[in-house]
Amino acid sequence: MEKDIIILFVGMIVGAMNAIAGGGMLIGFPVLLSLGVPPLVANVTANIITPPGQLAAVFAYRNYLRKVPRRYVLILPFVALGALAGALTLRAMPSNNFAEMVPVLILFGVALFAFQPSLHLHLHSHLHGRKKNLLPILLIGVALLPITFYGGFFGAGYGFIMLAFLGLGKVHEVHMLAAMKNVSAILVSLISLAVLYSTGLIDWHIGLVMAVGTTIGGYLGARAAKRVSSYWLRIAVIVIGLAAAAHLGLKNY
Repeated sequence: MEKDIIILFVGMIVGAMNAIAGGGMLIGFPVLLSLGVPPLVANVTANIITPPGQLAAVFAYRNYLRKVPRRYVLILPFVALGALAGALTLRAMPSNNFAEMVPVLILFGVALFAFQPSLHLHLHSHLHGRKKNLLPILLIGVALLPITFYGGFFGAGYGFIMLAFLGLGKVHEVHMLAAMKNVSAILVSLISLAVLYSTGLIDWHIGLVMAVGTTIGGYLGARAAKRVSSYWLRIAVIVIGLAAAAHLGLKNY
């Protein structure tokens, strides 16, 4: 019972973070490992943990989502293709090899989170002005393929870079971007779940308990987004992510 309360509480934090900016599983993943969940199982289980919270966030952002230009739907096939390739690659990988990669993957996720604002400004300066046709949307879709591959393969930190790329188009309102990011993250998780469902790598008890937490946190996080200091949230995630990567690196190497 005590363990379930901890999992539920952590799920609320994960859901709130994902709703606001992404990166929730950079907190949730180390917690799952500390509870004795194998790295590969924790990674696959995340695909049932995060979607309910992201769906709750989309519901909270629904008025903003209605304002998103319809042409952004063209990004979704690229999201699906990249996620499918990433999940298939993960399915074919031995669990030992994946465990050795986890510290590097977490560091990559933390790096995406740390440098996302700078990356956004850099990319936007290169594509600025191409707003009168579908070309910017298609360019963003193609550029997202390696990112959505990463999302299907590991996923922690996917939301950060997704926000950076989505902001390259005409939409700049943060809540509209967050709504689109959560829609894409749901699609990535569902595709990964479909590919990995039959592998036996899902801890249903932990996953479902944490999913209840992410649902609550996702809705409340989206509602409270304007009151959250993104600066201190960013600092906390970077510190925890680096600590987790260092701990796993020392353990595995």
